[in-house]
Amino acid sequence: ARAIYDVAQRARNRKLTMDDIEGGTFTITNHGLFGSVFGTPIISQPQVAILGTGAIRKRPVVLENDAIAVRHVMFLSLTYDHRIIDGSYGGRFSQRLTERLESWDPSRM
Repeated sequence: ARAIYDVAQRARNRKLTMDDIEGGTFTITNHGLFGSVFGTPIISQPQVAILGTGAIRKRPVVLENDAIAVRHVMFLSLTYDHRIIDGSYGGRFSQRLTERLESWDPSRM
């Protein structure tokens, strides 16, 4: 836990070295930090996949009962190497991640 905390702090402070990120297989990038709603992140080889998170914006959404409501929406983009990950696995990962985020309940932490 201490090692993870240390790496996270250095990442936040832009103090990571190449040794810190070597051997990674999956990256999360936040292009939404700059106000971008959607982006297409590119994999840094030899990594396998990268998840991009867009800016959170209010949007009209159709609810289960066909009512329209304003909700906070964030677009995710997942880029993965098809030589390693079959498209169905990538799609299922995206679907499951979306389900988990949409049902997020901070009180269960």
